[in-house]
Amino acid sequence: METANRKPPDDPLGFIRSCVRDGRMVWTYHVGRRLEKRRIGPSAIVAATKTYEIVESYPDDQYLPSYLILAWHEGEAFHVLFATDVEDRNVRVVTACRPSNEEWEMDLKTRRRKP
Repeated sequence: METANRKPPDDPLGFIRSCVRDGRMVWTYHVGRRLEKRRIGPSAIVAATKTYEIVESYPDDQYLPSYLILAWHEGEAFHVLFATDVEDRNVRVVTACRPSNEEWEMDLKTRRRKP
C-alpha cells in the first residue's frame, strides 16, 4: 500500500533539481562516509544540478522512491542516488560514486550486461 511519503514525484528530475537548488537535502550517514573516499565533494553534487540525467528509477525502493542520476562537474562524471520525499519536499542523498567502465557502457547511462 502506498503512503503519502512513498509517492514518487510527478516530475522526478524537476523535483530533485528543485530540492538541490533550494538546499532541501538530507545527507545520509552513508554518503558522508563515501564522498571523501570517492573524491566527490558535496559542492560538486550541488554545482552539477543542470547536468543531471536520470539513469535508473527505483519507484519501489525500500524507504522512498529513488533515482540514480548521472551528473557532470568540471569534466568528470559521477552517479548520485537520490531518494525523494514528496511529502516533506526534500531529497536524501543516499550515495555517490564514479561509474566504472566494467559496469557501465561508454554513455555512463547503460549498465553492461553480465556474461
